[in-house]
Amino acid sequence: MAFEDNLYCDFTQGAAQAVAGKDIVLAVFDSTGSDLLAIAGQQGLTINRSADSIEVTSKDTKGGWKSKIAGMKEWSIDNDGLYVADHASHKALSKAFNDGEFVCLKVINQKTRTGMFGGLAILSDYSLEAPFDDAMTYSASFEGNGGLVDLTDKDADRLPDLDNGED
Repeated sequence: MAFEDNLYCDFTQGAAQAVAGKDIVLAVFDSTGSDLLAIAGQQGLTINRSADSIEVTSKDTKGGWKSKIAGMKEWSIDNDGLYVADHASHKALSKAFNDGEFVCLKVINQKTRTGMFGGLAILSDYSLEAPFDDAMTYSASFEGNGGLVDLTDKDADRLPDLDNGED
């Protein structure tokens, strides 16, 4: 009788299966593709996915309602946190931004040690903020080039060394 038939410890409930945001990190491959670097200092991560809609309404559309079909899709990722200037991940981001290079990104669940999403992107914004009364922070915006690949059912569980990465 496991957990007394879930009388009071029901691990199938939604809360027990929810994903904590603190476990999800963004990583970037270095320019050689050999090292996967978790971006140091992360605090916020937003994965944006959107699709255009194409209006196909005509005079003979029934009931006076607009008709639409799906158009092109796009994705982007916004990431921010504490700036760790000497970390290899921020050096890689600075180089990619300055050189206008594509970056290969991977979103990882640290707790389950699995990949969630991956894709090729351009770093369209890499801002640094150094306020008088707070820690220095960074903000990065990545715009996808091609599809954002769902890695949940793929053999893509390569993880960054989360304890290393400093030069």
